[in-house]
Order: sequence, then structure tokens, then C-alpha cells
Amino acid sequence: MRDFSSNHSALALNTATLGHNVEGAGAGWSPEQVIDGCAKRGYGGIVFWRRELGNNAAKLGRLSREAGLEVVGLCRSPFLTGPLTLADDQAIMDDFHQSIDEAAELQTSVLTIVTGGPEPGTKGMSESQKVLIDRVARAVPYAAERGVRLALEPLNPAMAGNRTCLMTAADALNVADEIGSENVGIAIDVCHVWWDTTLTDTLLGRAQGRILGYHLCDWLADTSDIMLDRGMMGDGVADLKAIRSAVEGTGYQGLCEVEIFSANNWWKRDPDEVLDTIVERFRDCC
Repeated sequence: MRDFSSNHSALALNTATLGHNVEGAGAGWSPEQVIDGCAKRGYGGIVFWRRELGNNAAKLGRLSREAGLEVVGLCRSPFLTGPLTLADDQAIMDDFHQSIDEAAELQTSVLTIVTGGPEPGTKGMSESQKVLIDRVARAVPYAAERGVRLALEPLNPAMAGNRTCLMTAADALNVADEIGSENVGIAIDVCHVWWDTTLTDTLLGRAQGRILGYHLCDWLADTSDIMLDRGMMGDGVADLKAIRSAVEGTGYQGLCEVEIFSANNWWKRDPDEVLDTIVERFRDCC
């Protein structure tokens, strides 16, 4: 396992950690300010959200690379299943293709897929996973043409009512197997998998070469909000080094992306403090 205690060049910032995924949240830094703040501290990469790109994806990608940052990925696809999707299949697929285009304009190779929950009128997850498989499979050739890989991200089961039909790494790998494309892999986020006692066996047994992203945060023992109260690394109960050991045991040597949704704590702090704390905790805890 890599030693980060004296080197944080494998550290990346997901801009959600500064509130950039939610309108009006955070301190209001521009993407350019975030790029500069990360570069000044020696971060290795950055991950943007679609809402902050506007028509500037190519420009922000270029500015990031000029600052020495890898654009690690883009968050995220539209919901592809469930009650929060767009109006119809055509609208969903059009927006899916648009998200792929934006990733390509950024010159990042990874688009994260947050699937969406159970389809209206269905129970459980099986029917929704069939819809997911169909829609991702239809987008695979277009993504491959654009040089973009698709990372299926399982979410914490507490979010399964409307935001996900994949709750474990095994779920995500099963769907990827059904799609059967080398262009489709998975993303592992501490918030969503820390509780899964089968995670290590699943990853080491099935995920060799298939992890496209690794997302860092912590799970607070007394979390006050499933969505918006994630912990800074070291403040919670997740075994961060054990999870990373399993992830890297699959051959993953990519950047580690800090993604902390924290409406009432970290989003209210000075971004300079947040960025500095991330470096310290990455070296000490991750």
C-alpha cells in the first residue's frame, strides 16, 4: 500500500468538499480560485461538478492542467432510474450524452454514475437494475468514442429510496458484468461502503483493474444528515486504511479524491482551512 505520510501528490479535491455541488453553499470561491488553492498546496488533481462548468469545461480543464492538476473525473451523470429522473427516456439519454461530452471537454477520462433509485411502480431493485443496464449499455459506444469511462458508484443503502439501485460494490460489479464493456467500471466511496463487511473479499476477488475512482471522507458516528453530514477523514468510524488497502489490492494506483458533503460544518469554514486540513488528514489518516 502506498505511503502518504510524507507525500500527498496522490491527493485530489472533489469540489463538493467546498459546497460546489449545491447552489448557494460554501464560501463562493470560483473554480479558478479552487484550482489555484489546490495547486498552491501540491494537490495532484481535481474533480468538478457539472453545475459549476457552464460553458467553460474546456477552459477549466486547461487551467487545471496548466496548474499541474490532473482532472480526475466529472460528477456526475443524470439519474438513470427512479423518481428523480428527467421526463422520459430520450431526455435522460440526451442528458447522459451531454454529461459525457462535458467530461470529454474537460479531458477527463472518468464520468461518475449515480444511478437513481427504484423505478416508479416497481418494488425492490431488480427491475431498476435492468433499466440501468440498458441505458448505460446504450451510452457505452458514445462514451468510448469520446474517450470517457463510466464509473458505477454504489451508494449507502440509506439512499436507496430515490438515489440508487446499487448499494454494494458487488451490486455495481454485477451490473458492470451484465453490460460487459471494458469501458465500464466502479467507483468506491468511503461514505457508501465503509459498513460492508464483504467489501475486501468482493474487491480482491472481482474488481482487479475495474476501480475507476476512490473517494475519501469519513462516517460520523453521530451523523445528523445522511446526505450532508459526512466527516473529515479521521473524525469518524470508517477504517480508512483497510478500505484503501483493499482498493489498492485490485491494482488501483490512481488519485484519492476527497469528497465531503458537510452543510453545517466544513462548508461553513474558510476554504483555505478546509484545503489545509485535508492535506494534514490525508497524510495522517488515509
